[in-house]
Amino acid sequence: MKSIKLLIIVLSCILVSSCIPHKDIVYLQDKENSGYDTIPNNLSEVQKPYRIQIDDILNIRIKVLDQENVQIFNPTSDESVLQASIAERAYFDGFTVDLHGNIRIPILGEMNVLNYTVREIENKIKKKLLEEQFKETSNIFVTVKLAGLRYTATGEINSPGTVTLYKERVDIFEAIANAGEIPVTGNRKEVMIIRQYPQGQKIHSLDLTDVNVMKSPYYYIQPNDMIYIKPLRQKSIGTGETAVSSITTLATVITLITSVIILYSL
Repeated sequence: MKSIKLLIIVLSCILVSSCIPHKDIVYLQDKENSGYDTIPNNLSEVQKPYRIQIDDILNIRIKVLDQENVQIFNPTSDESVLQASIAERAYFDGFTVDLHGNIRIPILGEMNVLNYTVREIENKIKKKLLEEQFKETSNIFVTVKLAGLRYTATGEINSPGTVTLYKERVDIFEAIANAGEIPVTGNRKEVMIIRQYPQGQKIHSLDLTDVNVMKSPYYYIQPNDMIYIKPLRQKSIGTGETAVSSITTLATVITLITSVIILYSL
């Protein structure tokens, strides 16, 4: 009988310790007890201008006083493309950066844009147009934008997959919210950002339970980022996620043990 009591005590300790603590699922905690309500930061330091990578899709529009002279530069979709989704139209109408970092623009030909910012590309296109096609009096206006901010969320998240947001700036919380949010069993303390660089991929880690995550240079995601959420240890163990579910599991185990003892004692 003593061994049974000891077994029940051990099981109780294991199940209680396997509950997911409240502090592990709460975002933006003030762990340093600084007492501030906002995080002062310099956005120019937190988020540096994005530099174009391979497979990015650029939306380029050129305007001058006489718009007929630039129709060849500005793509016009046929009927089938007009009926496509926004993402599909961006693919057909946009300029995709190839494996060599180039895009092909009508008349202007190939132009290398790898590791340039969109502002630098605008200036580069404008300069080439003035050298080869137009005069200063044409009042050239060039806009270059990414055809959506595309990223992938995977791991312990409710809606894994690739998401495209039509915004220039997206923070990690908005990115996760658009991927279905992290369930209770997801590890919010070690959210991995797998980011593309000219030299290759790098992995960065964010603690979303700490308010200081807002100061991180990786707080804002970039195009082609992969967000990976690790599962908590409690999921792999398969025990209760909360105290109530743990007690229910414990009661089931105790009932099973008691039933076995009664059967053997008959």
